[in-house]
Amino acid sequence: MIERKVMDNLFKSIKTSAEKYRDYTAQNLSDLVKIKSLSCEEGEVQLVLKKQMEDAGFDKVRIDGLGNVIGRIGKGKRILAIDGHMDTVDLGSLEQWNFDPLGGEIKDGFVHGRGTVDQKGGPASFVTSGRILKEMGFDKDLTIYFIGSVMEEDCDGLCWKYLIEEEKIKPDLVISTEPTNLGIYRGHRGRMEMQLSFYGVSSHGSAPERGKNAIYMASRAALEIEKLNERLPNDEFLGKGSITVTEIVSDSPSLCAVSDFACIHLDRRLTWGETKESAVAEIEELVKGMDTKVEVLDYNERAYTGLEYGMEKYYPTWKLPEDHVSVQAGKNTFKKLFGKEPAIGKWTFSTNCVTINGIYGIPTIGFGPGNEVLAHAPNEKVPIGDLVIASAFYAGFAVEF
Repeated sequence: MIERKVMDNLFKSIKTSAEKYRDYTAQNLSDLVKIKSLSCEEGEVQLVLKKQMEDAGFDKVRIDGLGNVIGRIGKGKRILAIDGHMDTVDLGSLEQWNFDPLGGEIKDGFVHGRGTVDQKGGPASFVTSGRILKEMGFDKDLTIYFIGSVMEEDCDGLCWKYLIEEEKIKPDLVISTEPTNLGIYRGHRGRMEMQLSFYGVSSHGSAPERGKNAIYMASRAALEIEKLNERLPNDEFLGKGSITVTEIVSDSPSLCAVSDFACIHLDRRLTWGETKESAVAEIEELVKGMDTKVEVLDYNERAYTGLEYGMEKYYPTWKLPEDHVSVQAGKNTFKKLFGKEPAIGKWTFSTNCVTINGIYGIPTIGFGPGNEVLAHAPNEKVPIGDLVIASAFYAGFAVEF
């Protein structure tokens, strides 16, 4: 009974501290938003995040070879990691914004700007949670890594491939701080990028019957792909698989010649039970008899640190059952802090979890400030109240875990 009362007081203290640091968290996020940080160009914002962690009293903070900021609190055998990526998509048409997307304006209960939701709000919140843990003298048998990761917008999970394979960090559990509207998320569809190339035979444009037009081949395939999308399988939790043509390019000796090459880029979303092999086989069956080549693409780019690193653009589907111990720990944390049941859900988009859980099998849940409908959208903004709740949740989860 005494122990329960102590724990209740501890969670109450965490919640009070998160509220106390409301302005601190909002200002930290504002400072991060003011720095444009596209994939492979995160260097400046990473230095600011690193200093925020240091000022919050983290035990150790460093930047790895790929450019991830790694803050550590504690040195126990069990390892909890909290991840948030620091790169954002570009601003898009400025005419669609009602405010400066890089202004970091704090107004009317929101922090405004690109990256507030996707997804600098998560890291700003976990900096505060780290400060709370240090101030309360957190000394459990636990190591917590706070990861400000890079290059997620270009290649989901590449940063975690580096962390696991090169840094040898393999947590017992990971929390992704991608936006969940303050629900606990336990999965999302996987994805892959495919290229479908068509090889024709050129002829003079005045006699197209002498050639074999690669554009016509690609066009017929594109229409079949549209039909394929309608019959892809559905998962009760994750939803339906999908496929769409996102680009078509072609080539010919001249504009007066039949096209001898065309290429289609495919965005494929994979629901539960679908794999890279099954998705490729579907396309190969669809273009059987055509002179084609089906490829799963690779990503290989130079990070802001100068390191070249890459992986295949296949990002596996993942989900945890609702009764999984990690999901239950999240539910218990939320209830102890806020006195109510959290919503349990999934992301529509893809995250670093495709690597963390989809490839390496590390239990992973999501909890983050903001609504994913604002990700990549103009007028992106996050409620400061969400930041406060997220700050309390990450610190509370460390205690619960």
